Amino acid sequence: MSTFDFDRPVPWEPGPPSAMPQHVDPRLAAHRPAEFAVTAQGPAAGSFAPTPHAGAGSPAPDNESHYAPPPQPEEWRLDAANGSMVPRSALDVLTNLNDRVSSGRVSEYQPVPLGFTPLDKTIGGGLRNGELMLIGGAQGTGKTTMALQMARNVVLGGQANVLYICFEHDEEYLLCRLVAAESMLSSMPSRTNAVKITDVRKEILGTWVSDGTGLVQLANNPRLRPSLERIARYGSSLFLMRGSQTAGSVDNLRTLVEKHKELSGGRRLVVFVDYLQKVPVIPEPSTESEKVTTIVNGLKDIALSQNVPLISIAAADKDGLKASRLRNYHLRGSSAINYEADVILILNEKYNIVAKVNIEFNPYQAQRFRDWVIVSVEKNRAGQDAIDLEFEKHFEFSCFDPGGRTVQEKLIEERLYND
Repeated sequence: MSTFDFDRPVPWEPGPPSAMPQHVDPRLAAHRPAEFAVTAQGPAAGSFAPTPHAGAGSPAPDNESHYAPPPQPEEWRLDAANGSMVPRSALDVLTNLNDRVSSGRVSEYQPVPLGFTPLDKTIGGGLRNGELMLIGGAQGTGKTTMALQMARNVVLGGQANVLYICFEHDEEYLLCRLVAAESMLSSMPSRTNAVKITDVRKEILGTWVSDGTGLVQLANNPRLRPSLERIARYGSSLFLMRGSQTAGSVDNLRTLVEKHKELSGGRRLVVFVDYLQKVPVIPEPSTESEKVTTIVNGLKDIALSQNVPLISIAAADKDGLKASRLRNYHLRGSSAINYEADVILILNEKYNIVAKVNIEFNPYQAQRFRDWVIVSVEKNRAGQDAIDLEFEKHFEFSCFDPGGRTVQEKLIEERLYND
């Protein structure tokens, strides 16, 4: 079997345009190999280009001058009021990629782990720039709990900053949930020193009352101090923001992301939106489906144009709330959501969707299932989907056990399996 010699010049000689197949643009055939050269920088310095045959020194075809060279990116550009469009040749993209690799700037190509072990493995190590992940589920299944814990995990890992935009809760409420979560995650599975979310505010108020002057610092509270110290280690990289129904539009969110890029020196950013259907669209579309389509298209555009991973919570429609098992087609505005999202996670209470054969003769088992939430990977553009994972919930401490595991029991399938 013959082998390819990388050191031997490859014969490459374009024929006259008339000899080219009808579907090939003769302008491309007329270009010299040197015009396609890519120059590498750094350790891999050098260049590579199609090498003409040794005898290919004849003049270009007479009619070459009749064809203009391809337009340059800076020439072929459209600037509009709401943005710009610039086509890039494949060679330009390749050259840029080569420069990044040769200079070691490859961090943005690495996935950002979300800190839930089996989930990260399922989606290829984490979320990548330009990807949109949606987290759906019925009320009370832990959507905000999971999203906020993911945000905490990302900044704790040190790979990126996080912008968490919440349209339902203010920043102090989110911080209190983080305090409770830290108290549990640091000592899991033990709950000895954990502080429930309902007790965090009591402790904050109690700190003020015990001093009598209001001048004592929260760090002096022995129950809160360990959590506060841990949050202080990553708190400067986690940005919390209450969403506004007047100023929280997709365009303004895009501007915030752009400003982060300017102010942070290009540090990576992961954006969380809690939740999708609450993002304002002005003027308000006539139907909710149209509104959701506008929002999800806008969020996906932010992820792509700003080169950031974006995670958004999505609410279920009325039919989904009545269904035995919530699916991705139960999300409000599901047609656009299913098309634009790269990853879709659906949360269900395990007790509600496990097949009855697993619990009807074992009351203890039934009670144990109430402590778990099923996270179904309904869509995974870059890998395998239709995978059911489960995580033990600790909602009184506003967190999940991030270890998780693959579901072993038979689950009901909506409209397919019910007993």
